[in-house]
Amino acid sequence: MPATEFMQPEMAATASPQVVVVDDMRGFADLRADWQALLQASGADSPFLTWEWLHAWWTHLREGRGLQLLTVRASDRLIGIAPLSISRGRLPWLSQLEFLGTGLAGSDYLDLIVRRNHEAECLDAMTDSYRSQSRALRLDHLPAQSALSATLADRLGASGWTAQTRPSGICPFARLTGHSWDSYMATLRSSHQTRFRRYLGTLTKKFSVSFERVDGEAQRSDALSALMTFHDQRWTPRGGSTAFQTPALRAFHHDATARMLERGWLRLYVLRLNDRAAAVAYCFAYNGRFYLYQHGFDEQYRHYSVGLVLLGLTIRAAIEEGANEFDMLYGAEPYKSLWAYDTRPLNRIDLFPSHMGGRLHHRTVEAERSMRRLARRIFPRKPCDSNVPHAGVAS
Repeated sequence: MPATEFMQPEMAATASPQVVVVDDMRGFADLRADWQALLQASGADSPFLTWEWLHAWWTHLREGRGLQLLTVRASDRLIGIAPLSISRGRLPWLSQLEFLGTGLAGSDYLDLIVRRNHEAECLDAMTDSYRSQSRALRLDHLPAQSALSATLADRLGASGWTAQTRPSGICPFARLTGHSWDSYMATLRSSHQTRFRRYLGTLTKKFSVSFERVDGEAQRSDALSALMTFHDQRWTPRGGSTAFQTPALRAFHHDATARMLERGWLRLYVLRLNDRAAAVAYCFAYNGRFYLYQHGFDEQYRHYSVGLVLLGLTIRAAIEEGANEFDMLYGAEPYKSLWAYDTRPLNRIDLFPSHMGGRLHHRTVEAERSMRRLARRIFPRKPCDSNVPHAGVAS
């Protein structure tokens, strides 16, 4: 993959950029204001790269990792952050650097955060730092169009590192710009339009129906707890849900949603039937885009397709708020194709140093990948077995 040519810095640098690695909670906390200003001035701005989301993730889900926030400053101005951690491998040569938010809880559109027009000097500094550390990097759930991480890979590859880029999944999304609810519905298959209207009509005949957006802390806590209960109902008989499986994951989501509510980014909706919570949608509204992170419903209302009704009402709320897109995030579950016809690919980049440990790490990763491919051929998973970290099944 060829390196991308970036614009030169806005002003000629009077000194080389200063690189500082932040590796403790106090230093992470102190970055809050500068972090958000940098994110908004970058091309990587998403809810999963906000200080609020990643600091909450680190607080609750670090699980033995070591913090390594590589910060780059020019003339005392923050121009870049690589939001990484050290993941300890079961063998010494399997330790690696990977994005905060990777794995537990599920985060998409992760990336390096670099101020526009400072890409070249910032990537030079990051490349030098990672070359000197000589530790493998695993950069997952990257937007496929990310030039920053691809260019870092090219520069390390030029130093003898092994770089591998492969698909990591897709995020289905619906384009909403210029649409009213009716015009958006007209883009969907007629059978799906009919089904949505029929089930919504049935609910309104049998119940007093309300669809509410959470706007206070007590409501937030109650709605999120209800969503967790719905997931337990649905998934415990099937072996458990990875979405809210542990006390740490539950604590993370309560913390993260409280922070997002305070910033005005949380969109938590409750569908009530006779004033009883029947379904919950957990979303973010950020930079003109809605992100569907998770949703669930009370199993006793399954035959009314409350999950389908919930999603339709949530998309309608996004349109009414003026959102440009409704992003359903990672996963190709069949229900997503009913609402979203476009997809955005994600990539994973693995970078291995040229020394012996790097070569051993590369060979181990390839061997494990081959074993997983073999296992999938021998024990193929049924579609209903899929239980991804976010954006669960609707019905």
